[in-house]
Amino acid sequence: MSKQEFEEPRSDLMKVRIEKLGRLRERGLNPYPHSFPRTHTTRQARDLLLEVEDHSPDSARTESVSVAGRMLALRSMGRAAFADISDGHGRMQILLRRNELGESYGLLDDLDIGDWVGVGGHVMRTRAGEVTVEATSLTMLAKSLRPLPEKWHGLTDTEIRFRQRYLDLIVSEEARRVATLRSSAVSAMRRFLDGRGFVEVETPVLVSVAAGAMARPFVTHHNQLHSDLYLRIATELYLKRLIVGGLERVYEIGQPRVHDDGELPGLCRLQGCDGDGRGDGRLHSHAGPRKHPA
Repeated sequence: MSKQEFEEPRSDLMKVRIEKLGRLRERGLNPYPHSFPRTHTTRQARDLLLEVEDHSPDSARTESVSVAGRMLALRSMGRAAFADISDGHGRMQILLRRNELGESYGLLDDLDIGDWVGVGGHVMRTRAGEVTVEATSLTMLAKSLRPLPEKWHGLTDTEIRFRQRYLDLIVSEEARRVATLRSSAVSAMRRFLDGRGFVEVETPVLVSVAAGAMARPFVTHHNQLHSDLYLRIATELYLKRLIVGGLERVYEIGQPRVHDDGELPGLCRLQGCDGDGRGDGRLHSHAGPRKHPA
């Protein structure tokens, strides 16, 4: 989906969603409640059913649970409907029956893809073998006023993906996987270095001299100090000063920033781990420049 295709129909769709928001409030419902008593994530609810199936595979049905997530699909069939929600831990199918929900079933008329909902009910498996929550309660948690990208093509415009990272994370499972993978990698580096006696430190991000690497830095001006400053392009110089000061092993997981004359000026980042130490404590490990932030 290109930027123009994404923005053109947005205003009309937003008007419809705002009207639905008004109808929810007219019915006395708060479309943005302060809290919801979630008992399980989608992954935990799925694991709970598997545990029950191990003991009674013929009629597996869990105790009542409460799950919450963003609605990604809604398939209505008259007196019943199926919805898919995602909560960051996985995706779960929801079975919504008119006779189970009563008046709450009318809430489906004002639901849209992208809304956050809370669901209470038993977890079971459908005839098709899909793990499903059979809803006995339905709660609106957050009404989405902006439409999500088109389902099948997703986000293809590079500028939208980089400027609206949250949107890329909503529609792209790969983007979410990379984000969590980066967090795991940084945690692993910290455990590795902490276990070998290194001390994590933080050094200045704005420096008076852009040194330590060959790159073109970002420049800014400090009004109160009446001087030009630079976003750091390396961390090692301040780490060396800490070594001189008596800290034997230090490291910093930082983000030196440089201009990139490639296709995305100003968005290139260097993610690196830089460390120094006396004796055998020296460590340098930099990831190469990335064309977009993870």
